[in-house]
Amino acid sequence: MPESKLIDRRSGVRSLDRAATILRVLAHAGTAGTRLAEVTQAIGLGKTTTHRLINALLDLGFVEQDAATRRYRLGLEVYTLAMAAQSRLDIIELARPSLVALARQTGDTVFLSIMDRYEAVCVDRQVGSFPIRTLTLNIGDRRPLGIGSGSLALLSALPDSELRQAIEINAARESALSGFDVSDIYQQIEETRAQGYAFNGGRIVSGMSAVAVAVLGKDGLPVATLSVAAISERMQPERRMQVVSMLQREADVIAQRLDPMRRPREVTAA
Repeated sequence: MPESKLIDRRSGVRSLDRAATILRVLAHAGTAGTRLAEVTQAIGLGKTTTHRLINALLDLGFVEQDAATRRYRLGLEVYTLAMAAQSRLDIIELARPSLVALARQTGDTVFLSIMDRYEAVCVDRQVGSFPIRTLTLNIGDRRPLGIGSGSLALLSALPDSELRQAIEINAARESALSGFDVSDIYQQIEETRAQGYAFNGGRIVSGMSAVAVAVLGKDGLPVATLSVAAISERMQPERRMQVVSMLQREADVIAQRLDPMRRPREVTAA
């Protein structure tokens, strides 16, 4: 990377770090807000630099200033972002009864994953009673979209334009994983869309298979995915379809918790 670009990147990161520090100071100040001098002292920067950063945050809506007191406080844009983040946390609580029910019904391991940019992130897991446990993901583990059943279900539920962008961005990471390339992922997407669920037949962990179904929001976009993983002997076609039906049923339950007016999907026949 050219030195000039490296310097620009470091400068940008430093500015973001300073802006984040200002937001944290204002968060601690609460609705009463705080004065410029107090912010300057708290973050250890000069008054001119602090004022410039606060003005930039004002323009973006992340900070607002009380016209009477001249105090600064967090702007409404911060609360908008906070509500968006809270909705992603809510899905974990809304989905947990379904994960518990699926783990009890199948005896296998059940995962809940959500999308973070172009990755799938495992945010919850319930382990069933079957003696051989399939713990292919830990909470917090990430995979590029398209790698693994839950990740593939998320990718397949995206609009084509966003789907292609995700594959393009992840291409290098996908090719680094044994057995995956771009053409193969497109084929898996076609199969997933045609059959209504994603299937991974031991391509990541030998002898372990998984199926997944997307949880769709009221806009038709994927909110999360539910997946069940088991040893491959327990994912033969007949039982696989039984598990898929359970997943589809619980995915609809979660979707209806998110949007009570939602109509259930047609469940794939077992």
